[in-house]
Amino acid sequence: MSELHKFLFEGLPVRGMLVRLTDSWQEVLRRREAAGAYPQEVSALLGQMSAAAVLMQANLKFNGALILQIHGDGPLKLAVAEARSDLDFRATAKVMGEVPTQAGLGDMLNVSGQGRCAITLDPQDRLPGQQPYQGVVPLNGNDGQSLAQLSEVLEQYMRQSEQLETRLVLAADGQLAAGLLIQRLPLEGQGNLEGTGALSSPEDAAESFNRIAHLAATLSQEELLTLDADTVMRRLFWEEDVRRFEPLKPRFACTCSLERVQSMLQGLGQEEALGVVQERGEIEVGCDFCGQHYHFDAVDVAALFTPEGETLAPNRTLH
Repeated sequence: MSELHKFLFEGLPVRGMLVRLTDSWQEVLRRREAAGAYPQEVSALLGQMSAAAVLMQANLKFNGALILQIHGDGPLKLAVAEARSDLDFRATAKVMGEVPTQAGLGDMLNVSGQGRCAITLDPQDRLPGQQPYQGVVPLNGNDGQSLAQLSEVLEQYMRQSEQLETRLVLAADGQLAAGLLIQRLPLEGQGNLEGTGALSSPEDAAESFNRIAHLAATLSQEELLTLDADTVMRRLFWEEDVRRFEPLKPRFACTCSLERVQSMLQGLGQEEALGVVQERGEIEVGCDFCGQHYHFDAVDVAALFTPEGETLAPNRTLH
């Protein structure tokens, strides 16, 4: 069962989260197999992105969708993971070339140094004129060299965009996608630890975070993938006073629907939609995230542009 564990270090300005996506991550891969499995290297990266998106969404407590995207200039052109406020998540990738065996982040996405990581916060209930917020960072470090790990890219994003020191450990294989996040809390303002006996000195706060972040960094990817949450917490933080909370349950879920596809086709326009049907015999729309396919023949398309079109029978949806 997929779980996300939140925890605090008592009296210290540090919080953490540990996520293990098991059945939910396997469902992502199972649905992809019908269209052709991703190369192993792409799957591993997409699993890390899924774990990271769930961690960041739970950390921000944002009412809407957090969308983690990496645009590349290598054989992997685009990788996307999305997590919503209820911790439903989905992920997809677009591979346009041969991915080398054991390819790293740079080999897949940053061949010419043009790769970018974008994190978008799309509110669930937008106000009139409100636009999603997006932050973008390169896949290169301050020295201009390509970063080797997704965790390094996201740590850089958190420092630059959120002004929060963060340590991430991410790993994924064909069975599990997992991640550990350790983050320094502000001493003042929203989310601080005032009144809890927290350290008041910025130097002490920095020392506390660095110590715990160092402990987190000793966790290997193999350990993250093979050890259960209790064992990980005990091995890393057995000397710390940790307050743990009830685990949450992330799950795979897609937001595509017949109604959304109908709306998209109506936006395309009757003339163009019927033109596609005349050329191909039908319109087929596939969802890259979940593998669902929607089919519309000439009668279906014509119905979309009549008052009855909005009540099109769902039996036109095919898997």
